[in-house]
Amino acid sequence: MYTGVVAGSVVATVKDSALEGVPLLVVRKIENGKEAGLIVAADQTRQAGKGDFVYMIGSKEAARIFRVKRIPVDVAIVGFIDTYNEEL
Repeated sequence: MYTGVVAGSVVATVKDSALEGVPLLVVRKIENGKEAGLIVAADQTRQAGKGDFVYMIGSKEAARIFRVKRIPVDVAIVGFIDTYNEEL
């Protein structure tokens, strides 16, 4: 499981048909209270926006969270963090 803050969105002109309607977001990954790089995550909640703290899952579980069909993703946003107790 990963935590991070949404930094923006990705616009893809060509993508797999299974990703239609699935927002792709750029997330600043947080490890031990510090930024640990940027990753692109599929937004399973379809509600995350810039500045939201989120938690994500990776690997094959990220693809399985989209129950309608498997989609080609490595990281998926699955929820929101209401408060974050470390200063970034």
